[in-house]
Amino acid sequence: MRRARSSFFGFTSVIIFFYLVLTTGSSYTNPAPAESPDFFPIAVWYGGGKARAPMLEKVDATSAERWGKDLDQIKAVGFNTVKCWVDWATAEPKPDDFRFENLELLLRLAEARGLRVVVQLYLDSASDWVGERYPEAQFVDRSGAVIKSQASPGFCIDHPGVRAEVVKFLHALSERANRSPALYGWDVWSEPHVINWAEFPYLSNPEFCFCPASQARFREWLKAKYGTLEAVNAAWYRSFERWEQVEPPRGSTILSYTDYLDWRAFIDDKLAGDLKTRVDSIRSADSTHPITSHAAVPGLFTYPTDGYGDPDDWKMAGTADFFGTSLYPKHSASTRPWPYPMIAAGLDFTRSSGRSYGKGFWIGELQAGQGVTGMRIAEAVVPHDLEFWLWKVLSHGARQIAVYAWYPMSSGYESNGYGLINLDGTLTDRARAAGRVAQIISRNASDLRQATPAPAQVAILYNRLSYMVGGAQPSLSQLGNAERDSLMGLHRAFFEEQIPVDFVHPQDVTQNKLGEYKILFLPFPVMLSKDVAEGVARYVQNGGTAVAEARLAWNDERGFSSDRVPGFGLDEVFGAKEKSIRPVEKARIFVAPTANLPGLRPGEAIAAEAFEEDLEPLANTRVLAKFANGEPAVVEKTCGRGKAILVGSFPALAYQRQHEGSTKRLLLALARAAGVSPEVEVSGPGTSEVEVRRLTSDRAQILFTFNHARTPAQAIISIRLPWLTAEARNLENDRDVPLQVKAGEAALQKTLAGGEIWVVRLAPR
Repeated sequence: MRRARSSFFGFTSVIIFFYLVLTTGSSYTNPAPAESPDFFPIAVWYGGGKARAPMLEKVDATSAERWGKDLDQIKAVGFNTVKCWVDWATAEPKPDDFRFENLELLLRLAEARGLRVVVQLYLDSASDWVGERYPEAQFVDRSGAVIKSQASPGFCIDHPGVRAEVVKFLHALSERANRSPALYGWDVWSEPHVINWAEFPYLSNPEFCFCPASQARFREWLKAKYGTLEAVNAAWYRSFERWEQVEPPRGSTILSYTDYLDWRAFIDDKLAGDLKTRVDSIRSADSTHPITSHAAVPGLFTYPTDGYGDPDDWKMAGTADFFGTSLYPKHSASTRPWPYPMIAAGLDFTRSSGRSYGKGFWIGELQAGQGVTGMRIAEAVVPHDLEFWLWKVLSHGARQIAVYAWYPMSSGYESNGYGLINLDGTLTDRARAAGRVAQIISRNASDLRQATPAPAQVAILYNRLSYMVGGAQPSLSQLGNAERDSLMGLHRAFFEEQIPVDFVHPQDVTQNKLGEYKILFLPFPVMLSKDVAEGVARYVQNGGTAVAEARLAWNDERGFSSDRVPGFGLDEVFGAKEKSIRPVEKARIFVAPTANLPGLRPGEAIAAEAFEEDLEPLANTRVLAKFANGEPAVVEKTCGRGKAILVGSFPALAYQRQHEGSTKRLLLALARAAGVSPEVEVSGPGTSEVEVRRLTSDRAQILFTFNHARTPAQAIISIRLPWLTAEARNLENDRDVPLQVKAGEAALQKTLAGGEIWVVRLAPR
């Protein structure tokens, strides 16, 4: 105990270094290492034998032969890469006693077979010696409960002693693995949270971490933000006399909840900083191979207020060469399989977070087999699921795919779930189907590596602040997950019309990265920062069209109400202020006779949601729609070279929950009026559930067509092309596809069977 306490205080200077460098301005600026344009990694998780991640089987005299047979089968099926793993507890059972024999054997066996290897790291599985050496490093809940690590969740990296051990371990691992020609890359954090792989049902509403080191790190974060204790007191409505008195908030108050907002922002920065520690540690001995991490689920579907710490995908993407996600559309935790619009929205979200930095994304885990958690057993995964999921993630621009896993889980509460083959080693039709797609991808690696998703004209703001209204009391809202549903509703409206969209982050707005978009939607914008408000105003002044829903910038980033709504002077930009707001059972908006919105009739009723916000127009404002009581509901104002449109309700939320055609027509009309037009159109009988996506490059376009219906579709697909003439071939069988090109527009016709996937390469003739 005395030795550990001495170590803690002896690392004070190290703490300050990590607080200031790793948790503020943590974007990873080094470009991703160059990769072969003729190799596209399609991996399956395999760590040697039948042990499930993050467990490892002991190497014995039979391991090389047994593992070699597995790798032979993996390659024969069609995969070109395996994703193995290293857990800290096994690889360093005693201090400085590094044991990497599992990894080294797998690397040798893979190299002999021409397979590449991606290494997954697990630090959450930590040896007990770490806790004995640094007893203050145990995780602490906000209630004060101390978490004893039992195989997981390990120990808090905020403790400088633990962080130093992590850095040392990862450097040794990187140095050892980098000797192998089979190494392809690293995944340094699986599904990042403050706490991973552990649940505490005996705790009420747990939140982490409140250990002494995390509290110290939070104070350093506050010093970097505010500068002085007096500024913290002013912001938090407190009267601290010493920095040591400052603690993260454990409850809520009727007064200011700025402390809670700071705590949640700190957790976002902390997770990105912790990822940077892992990245930098691997990079210290490996300057060549790409480094990634992957979320448990796209951040679109999670709450940034989660007590276990859900990361900000954008901040994480800025920290490594790639950031990706797990994708389990038939996970046992889901009440039903994910519908295809939900999969598309999640993938576009993950793609967008990397796109902000000019990066692609990796699929860290793609479901391979039936979801199982004890006796909670999901629908079976069938071969078509694997084919669809593989092509789907590829069509969104994934740069690597790792199927989870080769063998089903051999132990734990997921026992016998999620495997691509059977636990006895026999192949399944799922494995054969996945292998066939993997082979097609490998044959076309060069085209796929050089192509990127077709650019979007529509941007949707993902604003984590809007989740914070009410602070630590989510029960204050009766709207459910309105933020998520609003984002998904907007995405769905354009997805159904083959119009690509990007999600954008507040930093994209403040850094003026919106110039390529013709329209920016601000769904559920009830809490906005001053910097973002100013960025939106600049975007409009410079020629963009911004569409905001009700209560725009009602609260600021401190949790304080604006004097007028919209706040921060946005009432002048959007041409109206809030007159009154009332909850309604069914919100309805009626198109004004002079609106001239394409596709909408005068007097047409538009479904919205939850509230009707009567707007008071300011000078030079045009009323586009009214509520039933005659009050303005949608107003438009020309501002600078652009336009700003304010909607006094929540139509995006309504479209996700009600799917009324009138709501979609309103959203599309606003976009069309801003100059948005689809580059792909689908027509013909039975095509209402046909989806088309494109990857584009200077030399080719890859067209992915999915018939999501169970019935056939007579599809006519029209595409704008940059070439006067073109030719097409089927990627699966390499056969020519009939194609008509006229005036830069190509037309393809195809009878699509129910569920059929059709992938075509278009290139100049």
